Amino acid sequence: MTADLELPRLTADVPGCGGAFKLVPEDFEVEEVPAYLPSGEGEHLYLWVEKRGRDTREVVKALALALGVSEDDVGVAGMKDRQAVTRQLISVPARAEAKVGDFALDGVSLLWTKRHGNKLRTGHLRGNRFRLRLRGVKDVGAARETFSRLVERGLPNYFGEQRFGRAGDNADLGRLLVLGQRLPKRPERFQRKLYLSAFQSRLFNRALAERLRAGTLATALRGDVLRKEETGGLFVCEAPEVDGPRVAAFEVSPAGPIFGPKMPASAGDVAEAEARLLVAEGVTVDDFKRGGGETEGARRAYRVRLGSPELTAEPSSEPEGGEDLWLTFELPRGAYATEVLHELLKGG
Repeated sequence: MTADLELPRLTADVPGCGGAFKLVPEDFEVEEVPAYLPSGEGEHLYLWVEKRGRDTREVVKALALALGVSEDDVGVAGMKDRQAVTRQLISVPARAEAKVGDFALDGVSLLWTKRHGNKLRTGHLRGNRFRLRLRGVKDVGAARETFSRLVERGLPNYFGEQRFGRAGDNADLGRLLVLGQRLPKRPERFQRKLYLSAFQSRLFNRALAERLRAGTLATALRGDVLRKEETGGLFVCEAPEVDGPRVAAFEVSPAGPIFGPKMPASAGDVAEAEARLLVAEGVTVDDFKRGGGETEGARRAYRVRLGSPELTAEPSSEPEGGEDLWLTFELPRGAYATEVLHELLKGG
């Protein structure tokens, strides 16, 4: 089974606004918000890179080849889309600094470099800043209503379709790995990680879909694992009457399952609902031990805030008329801007 395409939406009662997205890379701009900035000293060199029409893996491979280092020596905080204008930090060993000037790759510009003490690793970012253009929007009123609700209530934190691969079969392959079965073709280490993560992501999306259908996205249920917005700390809800107002105030949010042996456990009816997701896939929590460090398990907030939100309209140059909308917002790391678009467009 591939990624679920018909996931419920928070703003399902608002019509799709219509329009076209990502006709050119400049319609989708993404800039990392780093967790920290390089200090100027250390054994690693941070590169602030802008790219068009290239994914992060391509840049990592080309950098490693040009600098004469291993791909494992190149660090990134997050992966960025190919069909976009993106800016992100990449780290390389400082011993290769003299060769950085020789690096060249079409669509990629090196904006600045600075040394730091540690290698960049996955998750070393606060989030991402997005600027998206929707062209030829027919119903600007619907777009404004949807965007306003997302700002007020939070964005359902689905994993985007990018997570599941172009063929949509990454999660199926990950399930086979979790069950200890052999794949048609032995995956590289990076592919294996993608497949395992995609399977975990599919299960999370299904758990989130159930909460949306039940109308409990922003409800503290007894047994829920709740995540503190400020610190990321987790605790189990024992008193919904106490934690409910905190959820309403966006102090804490329910956090869904990223299954694995070290996943913080929920309780009661919530735990039973999560267990049914595993039964439906024919797997157990213990099966995830086969993924080793890639599938230890975690919790992911069911909703995320849109930071610094802004929506502006201008006359469209598209033959069909309408207006062009510029959407600007920040999301925490791991959240997908394409989910904002799904809410706006409703598949239309």
